[in-house]
Amino acid sequence: MIYQPDPSNYRELHPGVTIKTLTYGEKSLISELHLKKGAIIPPHQHPEEQSGYLVQGSVRFFGDEGEIILEPESSWNFKGGVIHGVEAEKDSVIIGFYSPIRKDFLPL
Repeated sequence: MIYQPDPSNYRELHPGVTIKTLTYGEKSLISELHLKKGAIIPPHQHPEEQSGYLVQGSVRFFGDEGEIILEPESSWNFKGGVIHGVEAEKDSVIIGFYSPIRKDFLPL
């Protein structure tokens, strides 16, 4: 399945955080998140494994695996069930990869 750029389909995940699913299949999903400076995704966990790549900005991750501030070109991986949260130190863009797919992130 191939998707072309589409400026629509963003939805608010949390105040100051928007998400758009870029593509998905039977076993994986890729999303794009935009976080405004100061926006917080509260600590949470989910069964899906999560990998990510920080395209721009700066974010602070916190949770089970400690706390770290990441800059552009940083990447990460959380196993399913790991508690984690994030705060945007600057306006930021993240590409997230989930396996299996996060059904709550499927396009509406």
